[in-house]
Amino acid sequence: MTAQTFDGGVGGAEMQAPPFILYLEGDEYAEELRSLALWVNGLLVPVYGREARSQSPWCPRWWEHTEAVARLHALWLAWQELTDPASGASGPAVWHRDHLGPTMLELRDPAGPFAGCKAGAHRAKAAPEVDAYDG
Repeated sequence: MTAQTFDGGVGGAEMQAPPFILYLEGDEYAEELRSLALWVNGLLVPVYGREARSQSPWCPRWWEHTEAVARLHALWLAWQELTDPASGASGPAVWHRDHLGPTMLELRDPAGPFAGCKAGAHRAKAAPEVDAYDG
């Protein structure tokens, strides 16, 4: 799947929105995940990663949780947009309020994607069973 285009506003110029990671496959997915991991491990966790506890879990192998990858990628895309100087002086505050807080609450919820993971230990989470739709 390709990146979506949208009207950039100024002079009607079109810009390309980066593709959401779940739309990517193969080498494109792997490269985007590598870039995401650099941001998560180099900025997000050192700055915002509070201590993991049973009531606030974090998985050291977060990339093995598809939901976490999706949420973290969305958070990173918002970071790129809202920390750009063109977003204005309030961009970072908007990112904290509208993106960081809600995302971390979902990820670190005891019933969230890292349920069962402990500091230094990953546990794969089984998805709920789904019956095939037979129309």
